[in-house]
Amino acid sequence: MSLVRRAVPEDAPEVLRLRQVMIDSMPGSDGSTGWHAESLPVLRERLGEADGDFAAFVVDHPERPGVLGALVVGTVDYRIGKAGNPRGLAGYVFSVATDPEARRRGYARACMEELLIWFRERGAGQVMLTASAEAEPLYASLGFAHKPDPTMILKL
Repeated sequence: MSLVRRAVPEDAPEVLRLRQVMIDSMPGSDGSTGWHAESLPVLRERLGEADGDFAAFVVDHPERPGVLGALVVGTVDYRIGKAGNPRGLAGYVFSVATDPEARRRGYARACMEELLIWFRERGAGQVMLTASAEAEPLYASLGFAHKPDPTMILKL
């Protein structure tokens, strides 16, 4: 049985908390959380759309009931087709975060693997993300490769 599960509307506050963990780890973050209250109802709605173009996969924190240990979020977008992706469906990964107390346990990798399955099931021909230097080895091990800009891509 997998530790990873699809996030549900009740997970929304924890999804926002882990998103903030990711944001706070980036240069220039001011730690502002004032946007959470406005974002929460929209996020709850999106997490409830089982067949939509948005998905979050999570691992529950192993020592803290009701707390998420890791999170990955992605969307599928339509872009006009091209060679290598004639249907024009592209996945985009964002908000990859692990609770500081739950790091180095493989949770982010497990969540990413589930998200990649979800992208394949929806017919995405490629997946893009922007990688931090710390996370780059994980993405490279999953098959992502550098483009000329900081975006990485995985051909499915």
